[in-house]
Amino acid sequence: MMQNKELESWVKLWRVSGIGAKKYQLLLNYFENPAAVFASNSSQLTQAGLSTKDANAILEQKENSESSQADLAWLHESDQHHIVTLHCDTYPQRLKQISDAPALLYVHGNLSILNDPQLGIVGSRNPTQSGQNNAYEFAKHLAQTGLCITSGLALGIDGAAHQGALDGNGPTIAVIATGIDRVYPAKHRDLAHKIVGGGAIVSEFPLGTHPDSRHFPRRNRIISAMSYGVLVIEAALKSGSLITARLAMEQNREVFAVPGSIHNPLAKGCHQLIRQGAKLVETAEDILEEMTNVIDLNEHQSIDTDLHTIAKKNVLSNDESIDANASSDSSLDAEHQELLAKMGYDPISIDQLVIMTGFDAATIAAILLMLELQSYVVANGGGTYSRIK
Repeated sequence: MMQNKELESWVKLWRVSGIGAKKYQLLLNYFENPAAVFASNSSQLTQAGLSTKDANAILEQKENSESSQADLAWLHESDQHHIVTLHCDTYPQRLKQISDAPALLYVHGNLSILNDPQLGIVGSRNPTQSGQNNAYEFAKHLAQTGLCITSGLALGIDGAAHQGALDGNGPTIAVIATGIDRVYPAKHRDLAHKIVGGGAIVSEFPLGTHPDSRHFPRRNRIISAMSYGVLVIEAALKSGSLITARLAMEQNREVFAVPGSIHNPLAKGCHQLIRQGAKLVETAEDILEEMTNVIDLNEHQSIDTDLHTIAKKNVLSNDESIDANASSDSSLDAEHQELLAKMGYDPISIDQLVIMTGFDAATIAAILLMLELQSYVVANGGGTYSRIK
């Protein structure tokens, strides 16, 4: 186990302004450990490949005895608090493979799951209800197969994925873009506490680090690197989720994407990924087929069948299957069945349904309310509705 004095050097060097992951690794390759870095002089530091500015910053930090105290104090507050360095056996081995792996990680929770087989799930912060349902169901049932679900604790798809994994009694890892002592967004404070109970929250940022737009892409590379593959559920063409997917491709990880309606702007990012070679995913089995080197599917055949059934309810179907589903549900009267059959799974307005069905607006509004209460449709906002089963 790393001694406090040795760990203090790791933290102090990590807190030097201008010394990021790549420069830190450059120094480790030259000096072997941070203590040797601080024992060197300016000439030796520049010979290692640093600029004079960076060398001076390290020498100034050497005299700063308080720079690591907050981090070490946090570490000793709880046996669930951990600081893991690149030289630790518990450091995520897949993350270590990338050229800009962080020199150290702050971990709150179960340290042992960092090297579990992981699937990253990412997507929009403002998903449709259908997208949120997909994230929850995929995460819940994939977690039951033994996969650890990794995401970024953001609103929307991330939060749904974490909650799904928890409800599936599986582990989940939240990689955050702030210091480990902060929860962002604040709405996910309760969710963060639940994650720590059986999973882990991970950050490369020192304690006290505030949310910053520059930090989120750095967070994304950790999600993709730690995972065997990344599933994208609803992403606009310009989104952080596509950054994560691009990083996953660069890191030679699998990329999966759930298709959506051609009318849904949040489906365009997924469609672009599919055109670029991502695997189109309709059921969780589509993911598990690619994970046979990680998960023994023979142990989970009953779960796989259930996954197929559940996932089918949350993805696009053709009109023929829509009609069959509606007509086979005897609990709905004729008007309800007809409206469902006309809706499809694309967002649709009441005015459009008036034209398609011949019902008046008041009748359609009443039927939609009943169908929403029975979880057949969801209101998307903006006056549109979507069928979800």
